[in-house]
Amino acid sequence: MRIHGMFKATLLGLAIVCNPFAPAVQAQEVLRVLKKDAATMLEVPMNRAVVVESEEPFAELSIANAGIADISSLSDRTIYVLGKSPGLTSLTLFDASGMLITNVNVRVSADVTEFKERLRQILPSEKIEVRTANDGIVLSGTVSSSSRLQRALDLAERYAPERVSNLMSVSGVQQVMLKVRFAEMQRSVSKALGASLGFSGGNAIGGLNTLNNNPNLTNAINGNIPGTNENAGAFLFGFSAGSTQIRLLIEALERKGVVRTLAEPNLSALSGQEATFLAGGEYPIPVAQRDGLFSVEYKPFGVEMKFVPRVVDGDLINLELLAAVSSLDPNNSVIVNGFEIAAFQRRETSTTVELRDGESFAIAGLIEDEFLDNNQQLPWLGDVPVLGALFRSADYQRSQTELVIIVTAHLVSPTRGEALALPTDRVRPPSESDLFLFGRTTRTTRGGGAAAEVAKQDFSGSYGYVME
Repeated sequence: MRIHGMFKATLLGLAIVCNPFAPAVQAQEVLRVLKKDAATMLEVPMNRAVVVESEEPFAELSIANAGIADISSLSDRTIYVLGKSPGLTSLTLFDASGMLITNVNVRVSADVTEFKERLRQILPSEKIEVRTANDGIVLSGTVSSSSRLQRALDLAERYAPERVSNLMSVSGVQQVMLKVRFAEMQRSVSKALGASLGFSGGNAIGGLNTLNNNPNLTNAINGNIPGTNENAGAFLFGFSAGSTQIRLLIEALERKGVVRTLAEPNLSALSGQEATFLAGGEYPIPVAQRDGLFSVEYKPFGVEMKFVPRVVDGDLINLELLAAVSSLDPNNSVIVNGFEIAAFQRRETSTTVELRDGESFAIAGLIEDEFLDNNQQLPWLGDVPVLGALFRSADYQRSQTELVIIVTAHLVSPTRGEALALPTDRVRPPSESDLFLFGRTTRTTRGGGAAAEVAKQDFSGSYGYVME
């Protein structure tokens, strides 16, 4: 741009300086350009202005790219530079004789001053560095958690939508070990009391049976007590009256059972990454096809676990998990086209919880109580007091189930490999003399360094990671 007259420049300078709506000009720092200084760099925020003062009066000045920055002269020593769009250009100053005074490199970048202030207000304790790159924002440094990292990115998107580069890293422990405990108790009890009456005389045989489909009535008529594999208790009473024989069979049965199921799978994963675990097997299931053939699909069973940990803030952990314990149930199997397919007993939970390092959460629980009471009798005769018990049978069954699933999360970090121990470190195959002469199935270990020392300890804790 060539200066046409001092009067025009003076009027323009006065208009800008006296304009009450131009506080940004007065607030900017002044860049002083020395004579013959050809390597000066001028940083201008976009949509803001910087005042440049020259030590030597200039007669002519020009800007290489007017689309990046706009210039106006306030006097023969002062220049007003306004940033328009991100980029790099140069400002050239000439004296009255046409000699070069200096070249000023002008870099226009996005204005991040307000963004830095907001970032310090929202995340005051985080060490985040903010830089500009072309028309975008570059964030670098370290933050204490992934949630705070996301807050910084969301705030930067407000100032530079889709032009934010993330070079930040999360400090602290970001690996999570999850311990899941399945504990189930099943108790069942059943009692039954029944009577069968049989008589025979001459060529006549008959009897009264109060138990449905009871095969022991014939035994009672013939005077035989049923086998103990069918009844836990049986009492046979008989007498003869002439040629008539009467037999009374009283059967009593009581059963009690307790089933305990305990599984404690442990699994470690990086924050934000999915981890899966299966200890069991796969059961083949035939699947019919359209052409009459069969294909085989495998259904997993055993102890299953799948979870995604997220370290939210400090030691706060968000867990999205699925845990299940399943086993084959041949008692409820079905036969399809000659194939016997076993059923499954399955305990499964899928949920999302939030807890801190070392805390536990009971994510699922079950209390189930079933009661069944049956009473069978001969009409009218079974209602007779005392003696009616001979014509009546009764049984009841009761089953109770208690189930609880507890999860515990720990922030962990790797440890040295020499300190790790395996369950097999305690066991060594026996020698022939140990096996045949002394009857030993294993032999003790000696030496082995740090792993052997750890192997002597109790395996009640977690191995492979150091819990903080």
